[in-house]
Amino acid sequence: MLAFQSPQRTVADDKFEVLISETVSVWRRVLYLFLAAFFFALATAGVILPVLPTTPFLLLTSYFLVRSYPRLNEKLLKLTLFGSILVDWQVNGGVRRDVKTKAVSIVIIAIGFSIYITAFSRRLSLIIAAVASLGIVVIVNLPEPRD
Repeated sequence: MLAFQSPQRTVADDKFEVLISETVSVWRRVLYLFLAAFFFALATAGVILPVLPTTPFLLLTSYFLVRSYPRLNEKLLKLTLFGSILVDWQVNGGVRRDVKTKAVSIVIIAIGFSIYITAFSRRLSLIIAAVASLGIVVIVNLPEPRD
């Protein structure tokens, strides 16, 4: 069986360090790369769609990239839009308050605007608002970074 031996090295970005030292088969590496791409697409859609969370999909993307292509994970951590969120989560164990505030504000504005401009029934509008409220509760309850 073909296997990819990930060289034992430390990926460092500020305080973030991951030790990579596992052997991954070629097929598993391809599967992990596919899953990383899938979850990254969902995370990107989550930036636009208020009912789809972004952070959990980013964490899954990073998880699979570390195990398949660590260099791509390093690039993910350096992205302007997503990198700081991931580094805060992985290094400091939380999401900053300003990120939470922006996320909740965007959800409220997007859902309010969507309900206002569409001809949804009152019941469907309430369901959409309830699902968005669950997302807001999740965002608010995320831990804040340790000092």
